This record gives sequence, structure tokens and C-alpha cells, in this order.
Amino acid sequence: QVRLVESGGGLVQAGDSLRLSCAASGLSFSSYTMGWFRQAPGKEREFVGRISSRGGYTYYSDSLKGRFTISRDIRKNTVYLQMNNLKPEDTGVYYCAADSRFPPPAEYDYWGQGTQVTVSS
Repeated sequence: QVRLVESGGGLVQAGDSLRLSCAASGLSFSSYTMGWFRQAPGKEREFVGRISSRGGYTYYSDSLKGRFTISRDIRKNTVYLQMNNLKPEDTGVYYCAADSRFPPPAEYDYWGQGTQVTVSS
């Protein structure tokens, strides 16, 4: 059974940094593209970025490029989302997802349950 478990969310102030983690199990982690998405209250889910199966390639939403960085540790079966200079509009539930295809489609194979990030002004 595939499980993706996000952690690291919380309440922070504008300008702060936060690192989210997503621990994967039940899949061959080094064979999957990992993506991060977010959903703000009342809005549709938004693509944040993704990292290739072995970590050699990353791709980000243009609006987030430069502030957010995705990395992965294959030994720990974990993918990370480093978020810097957070803004109130970054508030939302952040999800990680896994897909065996590269590039993956909009709907990834597997999704985590999400972790809440709230940025106060």
C-alpha cells in the first residue's frame, strides 16, 4: 500500500521560512517523480513544483520560482519543500504526490493527506 505522509506545516509569520517533508512508503521511491501542490481556501488546487525520480531535474510554477525549492533524499524515501520568504498568500494545504511517469500528468498516481501552512501578516 502506497503512503505519502506530509509533515512540517504550521503557523508562521510573513517573511519566515518553513520546510515541509513528505515520507513515502510502499513504492519504489527512486522510480517516481514527486510533486508538490497546494490549495488555498476557496481556490482550486495549484501546482507548486516537481522533482524527477533521481532528483536531477526540478520544475516550478513561475510564480514561486526563487522562493521555493524541492529536493529529495532517496535513502530516506523523503521529498522536501523548502519555502522561504513566506507570504500570506502562501497559506493553504500543501500536498505531495507521486507518479511513475515523467513528465507526469496533472493527476498524479498517489497523493498524501496534506499539511496546513498558515502565514500571518
